[in-house]
Amino acid sequence: MKKFFALILFFMTFGLTGCGADDDAENIVYVYSWGDYIDPETLEMFEEETGIHVVLDEFDTNENMYPRIVEGAIHYDVICPSDYMIQKMIANNLLQPLDFEKLPNAKKYIGDAFFEQASESFDPGNHYAVPYCWGTVGIMYDTTKIEEPVDSWTILWNEKYRNEILMQDSSRDALMIPLKILGRSLNETDEIYLRQARDMLIKQKPLVQAYVVDEAKDKLISGEAAIGVVFSGEALQIMLANPDMNFAVPKEGTNFWIDSWVIARDAENVDNAHKFIDFMCRPDIAVINFDYLGYSTPNIAVRELEEDEDYRDSEVAFPEPEVYENQETYNYLGNKMDRYYNRLWMQVKVE
Repeated sequence: MKKFFALILFFMTFGLTGCGADDDAENIVYVYSWGDYIDPETLEMFEEETGIHVVLDEFDTNENMYPRIVEGAIHYDVICPSDYMIQKMIANNLLQPLDFEKLPNAKKYIGDAFFEQASESFDPGNHYAVPYCWGTVGIMYDTTKIEEPVDSWTILWNEKYRNEILMQDSSRDALMIPLKILGRSLNETDEIYLRQARDMLIKQKPLVQAYVVDEAKDKLISGEAAIGVVFSGEALQIMLANPDMNFAVPKEGTNFWIDSWVIARDAENVDNAHKFIDFMCRPDIAVINFDYLGYSTPNIAVRELEEDEDYRDSEVAFPEPEVYENQETYNYLGNKMDRYYNRLWMQVKVE
């Protein structure tokens, strides 16, 4: 009899535990995004409106994000990678197609141009990604310390600015700069030119104060550095915080980037993932995140809703079309070339 009741208790316990897990799964979404890339207020609004709890983890580079997805230790639902990384994740079967019938705000408010002219380059047919933010990589500089015109990447090799230069701590963003100086594509695969780019970065290294990601903004605002490579969204925030700063897109060309929402192949909360993505595309939510980030948005309703003139009239946030003409989007170059880029970048850092 004791064994009988013990068995009943065993099945009741596991049955209740299983139900609890299912209940939790119905009310949660796991999001993996860039650091400080979503206004916390919008997450609270999403939770209040839907009853779905958001578990947010953050990464600082695409290259640090990718192996965590491959390992699958945590089954993220929604991820926010950049263009070339989305292409890589599609190629390696790490994403699942979106159901756009569950994304009415995305269909209505994300401009067709971003799907047709931009996303199409890394997501053919627009099956996997919904654009979230976009912009360029350029040079942020202190107008009180930089004497000459800032119109070329070559200024980052100027001896006058030794220990005043910030570079991006990312293989693609770092190697892109010498490749553009050499007149090559930022998707270069010829090892001769890639080694030349590496050697240029090694030669530059004594001038560099730091290789950074998120720290660039604070260092430039505070005046710890006079010149640095930043994303255009950070540029707007820096210029508003420090009027002495200015932003330039070098004449040799640069990266036109798009970060987008995708759903992981192994997502366990697919419906909630769609609800989260569509919520982020709602104009009132998109304008809150735009104000928080300062990054250009593909949401066509945001500029009209924007109340801050500094943002609404900003040529950095809403640039003229010619700024983006002839710029390149990163492409996925294959696992072998990925490893080669990373190896070259590590050689720069340990030299």
